[in-house]
Amino acid sequence: MAQQLTLTDAQESLTGHVASKGTEIREKYGPRIGWSEILRILEDRACVRYPCEVVFDDGPLRDGEFAHPVAKGAMPEEGYRMHVHPFFSVEPGILPALVLYQLVLVNYGDFASPEDAETFGAAVLGITRDAYYEQLCAASDMISESTGMQAPAPELAAGGCGCGGGGHCHG
Repeated sequence: MAQQLTLTDAQESLTGHVASKGTEIREKYGPRIGWSEILRILEDRACVRYPCEVVFDDGPLRDGEFAHPVAKGAMPEEGYRMHVHPFFSVEPGILPALVLYQLVLVNYGDFASPEDAETFGAAVLGITRDAYYEQLCAASDMISESTGMQAPAPELAAGGCGCGGGGHCHG
C-alpha cells in the first residue's frame, strides 16, 4: 500500500533540501561568500533554478522590505529581477545575506517559508540561523533608520523574522 504524504511531510522535505542545497553552495563557492560569489551563484543553474539579476530599485518593495524577486514574465524560465533597496548598493557586506534570503522564492516559489529562507541563507554563509536572522533584522532596521521610518510592530504569526518570506524583518 502506498504511503500518503502530507503537506507537513512536503514542508519538512523542502526544509531538509534547502539546508542541503545551502551547504552544497557553500562548499562550491565558500568559505567566504561575498558579492562576487553571489554574482557567480546567480549564474549557476545548479544553485539558482531560473535566471536572476540584481537591480537596486525599491519601486516594487514594501515599506521596510530590503529585497524581493519579481518575475520578468509569465513563465519562471523568463527569469527574475532581484530588486534590492538602493540603500544597500553601498553596503556590499550585507548584500549576500539579503539576496540569499530571497533566492528560495526564485527556486521554490511561495511554498518556501521564511524558516526555509533562513535555513538556506545561514547554510550558505556558514552561520547559525539565529545569527543570520539577526543580520536580516539589522538590515531592515538600516532601511528604517535611513528613511526615518519607524520599524513596524512584530508579526508573530508570520514566523521567521516576521517577513512572511518577503524580507521584511521586525525587531
